[in-house]
Amino acid sequence: MTDVMKEKLVIIGSGPAGWTAAIYAARASLDPVVFEGAGSRTMIPGGQLMFTTDVENYPGFPDGVTGPEMMMGFKAQAERFGTRVFTEDVVKVDFSVHPRRLETTMGKVVEADAVIVATGANARWLGVPGEEHLARTGGGVSACAVCDGALPFFRDQTLAVVGGGDSAMEEAIYLTNFAAKVILIHRREEFRASPIMAERALGNPKIEVMWNTVVKEVLGEEEIRGLRVADTVSGEERELPVRGLFVAIGHEPNTRFLDGQIELKDNGYVQPAEGWRTATNVPGVFAAGDVMDDYYRQAVTAAGSGCMAALEAERWLAHGGIHQPEAAPVV
Repeated sequence: MTDVMKEKLVIIGSGPAGWTAAIYAARASLDPVVFEGAGSRTMIPGGQLMFTTDVENYPGFPDGVTGPEMMMGFKAQAERFGTRVFTEDVVKVDFSVHPRRLETTMGKVVEADAVIVATGANARWLGVPGEEHLARTGGGVSACAVCDGALPFFRDQTLAVVGGGDSAMEEAIYLTNFAAKVILIHRREEFRASPIMAERALGNPKIEVMWNTVVKEVLGEEEIRGLRVADTVSGEERELPVRGLFVAIGHEPNTRFLDGQIELKDNGYVQPAEGWRTATNVPGVFAAGDVMDDYYRQAVTAAGSGCMAALEAERWLAHGGIHQPEAAPVV
């Protein structure tokens, strides 16, 4: 018979949101457990920052920091205050019962008084040769222009953005602040972006559009040197010299394991029960980070929402008589 873990607070997922929630929860004596994930081809413990070589826009790091280094620091800080960590995925939940019930890939069964979902979102990739390698090694492939576009590597270079929606327009326009030229690659002959965003992109003198074009391969060993692209009408292929590729074809939140047990937006992201809060429609279940943020998607905002979720969870547990906050020391 499987032993059941009985926990006050379980945090599902790692990354800035999950680890920040763990830090706050552990310091509040909630003795949190983090299931940081088992890892896959496109998502590993620590989240999307584990694929980011240089982070220059997170406060407190004047000289920048690598994404993996930052996440290892977050994790170590959470563990310093007593957070217990399991490198497993939560694959099934039952939020219809209380305590909430969770099951993991390693067969653990967990009963939790409160749960924070911080499973993040996966960037959608093209799936072409060379893309994953250069994204992992920092060789010039990224899924976030706001995160990486200002790095010296991309300045005054010819960069490519793939996509046709509002996100692609925003990424291309943002990159014109740093790049010599931005080539916007779209597989159709018209954008699906809103008219105002499409007009802004088309009207920018630094942006060139390649219609009816798809990327077949990312070229380069250590650093990107170009793309092999194909015309979707004629089938003709050619090499396009660029020094950076930004993939802007959307993100997919990691919410499938929830099996519809909490309210989601139409795009699959968790829907908070109230604006500027992390509580979901299920009492005692909270969400933080990119799994509920389809707008900002930044490390600093994810960390902020992790703090919010931990504070809300602590107050919810206290109000329910499950957790007794420690009295402040007399000084």
